Amino acid sequence: MLTDLILGTAGHIDHGKTSLIRALTGTDTDRLPEEKRRGITIELGFAELELGEYRLGIVDVPGHERFVRTMLAGATGMDVALLVVAADDSVKQQTREHLEILRLLDLECGVIALTKCDLVDEDWLSLVEEEIRELVADSFLAEAPIVRTSATSGVGLDELREKLTQAAERAADDKRAQLIQAPFRMAIDRTFTIAGHGTVVTGSISSGTGNVGDELLIEPGNVRVRVRGLQNHDRSADSVHRGQRAAINLAGVHHDETQRGQELCSPGHLVPSRLLTVELSLLASAPRPVKDRTRVRIHVGTAELLASIRLLDCDLLEPGASCHAQLFLSGPAVTVWGQPFVVRSESPVSTIGGGRVVDPNAERNRRADDETLRMVRSLASRDATARASAALYFAGLRDWHPNDLPRTAGIEDIDTACESLRGSGDLLEIDVSPTRAIRLHRLVLARLCNRVEGVLENLHQRYPLRTAIERNEIANMFRYLSDEALLTSALKQMQADGRLKFGAKGVALVGHGPKLSQNEQKLLGKLIETMQEAGLQPPSVAECRKMATKNQDSVAQLLSLAVANGELVELSSDFYLHADVDRQAQERLRRELDNGGLTMSQIREILETTRKYSVPYCEYLDRIGFTRRDGDVRVLADS
Repeated sequence: MLTDLILGTAGHIDHGKTSLIRALTGTDTDRLPEEKRRGITIELGFAELELGEYRLGIVDVPGHERFVRTMLAGATGMDVALLVVAADDSVKQQTREHLEILRLLDLECGVIALTKCDLVDEDWLSLVEEEIRELVADSFLAEAPIVRTSATSGVGLDELREKLTQAAERAADDKRAQLIQAPFRMAIDRTFTIAGHGTVVTGSISSGTGNVGDELLIEPGNVRVRVRGLQNHDRSADSVHRGQRAAINLAGVHHDETQRGQELCSPGHLVPSRLLTVELSLLASAPRPVKDRTRVRIHVGTAELLASIRLLDCDLLEPGASCHAQLFLSGPAVTVWGQPFVVRSESPVSTIGGGRVVDPNAERNRRADDETLRMVRSLASRDATARASAALYFAGLRDWHPNDLPRTAGIEDIDTACESLRGSGDLLEIDVSPTRAIRLHRLVLARLCNRVEGVLENLHQRYPLRTAIERNEIANMFRYLSDEALLTSALKQMQADGRLKFGAKGVALVGHGPKLSQNEQKLLGKLIETMQEAGLQPPSVAECRKMATKNQDSVAQLLSLAVANGELVELSSDFYLHADVDRQAQERLRRELDNGGLTMSQIREILETTRKYSVPYCEYLDRIGFTRRDGDVRVLADS
């Protein structure tokens, strides 16, 4: 069975990349009339080369500095690099820039082809080879073979095939080549229409398998499409897979809705985002440091986007240094954990760095505190559990699902990762229904608890006479939460931590209570004394306000405070009773009720009061469970 891999060319303009591919495969990858006329590659070209058990889909990229953005689009999905250097010209600017790009894209296997060797003598060839070795000394091509070739005479082509086969063998063992079982993903590098067929997109498949009839998505855009037909290097196919070049005929989308930079993927596999958290490295050759808020060009997949850099753990990124940062993109991009990207300066345009995505759907880090920075570093860890914990942490209060872990943390063994998170206590699962739970990191819940505490602090300060804050009032301030169960869990956790107490009227922070002025203290004492003297015919709240010469607006809160302190009981919103009067009345009624039920009139006579007060008092007794109604009479609730 053939193993499919992507081979990409790289090198300076006019160094013979296209001629070498034509000599190896018999395919001329320059297909545009302008390319024929000018003798240079402008757009991506494609060919195929079979080498024993390996089949290489070749992407021939332009070498001119004005077409580096096209080169970057073609470099997406490469497994093996073929760096081409002309013997009569040696190492040039685009040779260096293309090599840096290949390094930034995390390539690990490659071969160096020294072309046009029939045009120079042996001594010159040796000098050029020395310069190449010096160039690649610190790169993944440091040990790569240099093969002397001539596309005109055919010299070295057999040896080049042999070395490419060896490089393909190494690349086939790489993790990227094991992604056939993953969800389908293909970055679009060309899009066009064919009369009678409709929209066609092409690209290098980076993961999964696609079949005729599959339902896929184009992202960004959330455009649902169906695979109408497939081709691999001009051959019709029923399916295509990772490591192959593919032309895919799509139903359900107009050509104008597709463009280079979008990706074709399995539904749910990719989530567009305008904000990425990344590991960022600046090339030693970068002309200047990168400051916070610097605008750059980001190349990721086949997309090119402007971005603003927010440095997280440094104030200035020097050439040759690395840091963690957030990229605020000019438009949405779809990425996964560990995906490489390249950074080019906005103007003048040149390659200055690159890095890896560590959070493909990031939230803005307004404060890069120690906890946040520690979690950002954990996202880049080799420890799968640490990455899973950090990915859960940065999901925040969003609806996190374990199936996100391959995309957000590069983890395939989801069950083991979740068990580790449960074992460490990092993963909390809050049940919101018999079939649904919200999952979040323990530190995220702790952060929510701190936020709730801050809100309660403010409310206690705003309403200093309140004994408790009503639950509904707190809930209104946390309407942004996806489910009220999150707030409930935070309140329960705060209670367990000894930071919060629950009461009949709501919740209050421990150590917080009404703070009364001297006049309010006097008024409170007067209200309690008045209620005690009034017995079972207490003044209404309105009458209490009239009685107060100062702080009339505080009367209702002072009465509630007295209830919370156990000095008064609340019969209704309008009447309060002294606690001692209530106790004595209950004792009197219990003696009478032991002999049987009592009507409202009988209770009124026993208490020596009027209907105005006996009705709310009896309703209060029912409410607290002292009595219960049985027809027209009331009996003891425990009888």
